[in-house]
Amino acid sequence: MKHSFLSLFRKKIAVLRYRFWSVVSGADIPLNLNLGGGISIPHANGIVIHPSAVIGVNCLIHQQVTLGVKRHEAKAPTLLGHVDIGAGAKIIGNITIGKHALIGANAVVTRDVPDYAIVAGVPAKVIGTTHASDIDS
Repeated sequence: MKHSFLSLFRKKIAVLRYRFWSVVSGADIPLNLNLGGGISIPHANGIVIHPSAVIGVNCLIHQQVTLGVKRHEAKAPTLLGHVDIGAGAKIIGNITIGKHALIGANAVVTRDVPDYAIVAGVPAKVIGTTHASDIDS
């Protein structure tokens, strides 16, 4: 299928804009990222996301966050829906972050995080829950 000149021109402009804003913000967010809708990135400064990472719907990612792979591993983290990641957190390896989880600032996450969990620390440990029924108790 042939692409029109205008279509190719728009693609080139989009890539140039992407590269410009990547340099300005210091962020490395791949164009081909498997990304759900509704993502919120209030400050893109220093965010690094591996191309094989998967990010679900309505996630919140703060500045200086890294979603990466372990050495000699090809798979990156999977974030399910409604995950909030605090500034400076590092999520490394072939792990899954459950829905509605909260990752604390500067946490280093190397293991799966269950749904509705709050994790913090180095290495990150579950310190609470975001589940509404547990909060009301």
